[in-house]
Amino acid sequence: MKKILVAVAATIFLSLSFQSIASATDMPTLGPGGKIAGIDISRWQHPNGKSIDFVKMHAAGITFVMIKGSDTRDDADQQAVKYLKIDREAAQAAGIFTGFYHYVTLPNVTTPSAIARDARVQALKVTWRIASLGGFNAMDLPVALDIENSCVQLSSTKVCKKYATRSAATLWAKTFLQALKAKTARTPFIYSSPHFLEASLVRDKELATYPLWIAQYAIDPAQEGAKPNVKAGGCFVHSWTTSQCSANWTVWQYTSCGIAAKYGVPGTRVDLNVFAGGAEKFQSMLTGTWIPDSADQMPQGETTTIVLTSVLATTTNKNVTINVDVKRPDSSPVVTGSVRYYFDATNPTVPKVTQTVARQTSGTWQLTISGIPAGTWVGKVGYKDPSGTHADVKTPLVLIVEQGPTPPPTKVKKPVVKPAVDSCKNQIKN
Repeated sequence: MKKILVAVAATIFLSLSFQSIASATDMPTLGPGGKIAGIDISRWQHPNGKSIDFVKMHAAGITFVMIKGSDTRDDADQQAVKYLKIDREAAQAAGIFTGFYHYVTLPNVTTPSAIARDARVQALKVTWRIASLGGFNAMDLPVALDIENSCVQLSSTKVCKKYATRSAATLWAKTFLQALKAKTARTPFIYSSPHFLEASLVRDKELATYPLWIAQYAIDPAQEGAKPNVKAGGCFVHSWTTSQCSANWTVWQYTSCGIAAKYGVPGTRVDLNVFAGGAEKFQSMLTGTWIPDSADQMPQGETTTIVLTSVLATTTNKNVTINVDVKRPDSSPVVTGSVRYYFDATNPTVPKVTQTVARQTSGTWQLTISGIPAGTWVGKVGYKDPSGTHADVKTPLVLIVEQGPTPPPTKVKKPVVKPAVDSCKNQIKN
């Protein structure tokens, strides 16, 4: 009975919180320039697992918070989901509207069909994530696609060696946004910097139909006439650029150096945002709810099939490379998880090797193994999904490696000490 009373009280409080700021006359406009103020958060706003004080955040004038809900990369995705439900419930209970964003890493594929397939798989991940929250309620804003990096392949030193083409990145973004809109009946945002929008995406009329969450710093929204999308000698030109050389933006992230403690956020800094319109425009994004059905829920332990599409193992001076596909029961790619090589205990020894996994696209990886000694090695290529969405699976693979020439000793380079950089220099510190 005590738990029931607590739940009822929480529901009543949430309802009253929403009603108290839902009308056009009551919507707070306490941000710079008299605009509706917002904030965005992720795991970085939970240092050492600390909680965010959303009551203090609301009292400081924040109306909405964008929460990182998902990520292409599994490790970052698990960090996001760790705080998603907690932050959403606490923010809404404090009277703050919530939105979500998905950080994308674009696939290393070139055919339009493969690009679109990856986008649909990532949209499915977001659908499952929102479904795990029970769908959208009356205090939820749509999901935002966070697309700010077009690198699809890193070098061994973590420097980008290959970027997606503008047409590939645009196709991916359009396909993802289409899929999410069709599923949830809400128009998603797209988040990026004006530089990325200009340099990495094609100007496209369909893209321009999605609300833009633009990130540009060192411009104070409180100043009369201040606006994002400006650069020396004019403006950035992209899908949202108007004939007046400005941007048709909906949300503007104007600083990454907000005073965190002021808003109840642990740490020293936090991203701050303003909304482009008034209460009526804000409320238009809150219309409609999406209640997921059983088919929209993330599966648990779903059967998987692993296929080795190519294996290259020659001599000790060359890396072993294995290309791996993992499929769901309907032959579509798995959404989460990764692969590695497991040496059997029947081997005389288990060699110390370095394994590097590069995601090509959803459900497809290239596994690189360096340091394997000469010999015949018995083992398995295994797929493992820490989220438990898909079942783990292994397939046998014997590697035969011959002795190659001994490489010359590598010279140890002295680390280059870079001078400290003040990333908040010239930024707004509200």
